[in-house]
Amino acid sequence: MKLSQFKFKMPEELIALNPPYHRDECRLMILHRKSQTIDLFKKDEEGNLLDGSEYEVEKKVKGKKVMKTMKRPVEYLDFRNVLEHFDEGDTFIFNDTKVFPARLYGTKEKTDAKIEVFLLRELNRDMRLWDVLVEPARKIRIGNKLFFDETSTMVAEVIDNTTSRGRTLRFLYDCPHEEFKKELFALGSAPLPHYIVDRREVTPQDMEDYQCIYAKNEGAVTAPASGMHFSREMMKRMEIKGINFAFITLHCALGNFHDIEVEDLTKHKMDSEQMIIGKEACDIVNATKERGQHVCAVGTSVIKATETAVGTDKMLKEFDGWTNKFIFPPYEFGVADSMIANFYHPYSTLLMETCAFGGYDLVMKAYDMAIEHGYKFGCYGDAMLILND
Repeated sequence: MKLSQFKFKMPEELIALNPPYHRDECRLMILHRKSQTIDLFKKDEEGNLLDGSEYEVEKKVKGKKVMKTMKRPVEYLDFRNVLEHFDEGDTFIFNDTKVFPARLYGTKEKTDAKIEVFLLRELNRDMRLWDVLVEPARKIRIGNKLFFDETSTMVAEVIDNTTSRGRTLRFLYDCPHEEFKKELFALGSAPLPHYIVDRREVTPQDMEDYQCIYAKNEGAVTAPASGMHFSREMMKRMEIKGINFAFITLHCALGNFHDIEVEDLTKHKMDSEQMIIGKEACDIVNATKERGQHVCAVGTSVIKATETAVGTDKMLKEFDGWTNKFIFPPYEFGVADSMIANFYHPYSTLLMETCAFGGYDLVMKAYDMAIEHGYKFGCYGDAMLILND
């Protein structure tokens, strides 16, 4: 497919700048792949849509039966309605990566110019080496020193250029490793995407909000946002219902936010991301598939990980390594038969992966409806459930 096929006009006011008050109360849109239908509204006990439509009901007025025209209230589906579509023995696959406070602001020696430093990953714990991005990059050269606090105790030296914006920093901080990381992360803030930080200030609360409640393994610089909709209460309800949880780890990097510079998507190369899928997750998922029950992938990162590790028998295999898998239509999936996604920006690789899973025409129709009905886009936005029915 072509890059231009993923263009659409997204009103700026539909970008979600903050999460909902409760994680699980965002709006939900449900896509049915086989029937090619889309659900936006809740239904009453008789299966009638609560969509603002009119209906007639017989009432008594002064002892006489008359027909009255009534109007159903508009009531959109919310994320908690996901559970209505899964039963005991079904399995949800979650990405348990944990976001760390990757965005720091420092000053350049001598000039005191303000520099944004975005931590990507630790290269060598003993030497305090980190792979980072810097902005503005033109001001940062090998040999420069950056200062990150008023007492000048946290200092880093630029020792290499890796890309146009990429640098390798060596932190000049002599203390035990855990103490160093604690001090470094205390200076950082939540690595919210620029479509948020360019429009509002980042707060300490974002470090909690921009994190899945089951996050465990530190290493992500962008959150697996579809998982952020799950609350502790909802996870408990799933557990009571007998739904299985399988946890994998994919440390989400910034590759999904890079601009695609080619029209032919087969020529686009994704950045690599570290991922781990253990035996326990494989056993849970494969047993579910063998029973013929549903496997739901929570987010595009889970889809990427499972499709990296799927075997020719369409069973999930153990994996410990890196993936640069880029999924776009057409694509035949091997593990999950349902998927939870967010609403993504135009030209996004996340949108492309969602279209591959749900079908290009159906997903793009859903996006048109989302804009018409005021759904929110981005990591703090609304959710989509894609079912194979």
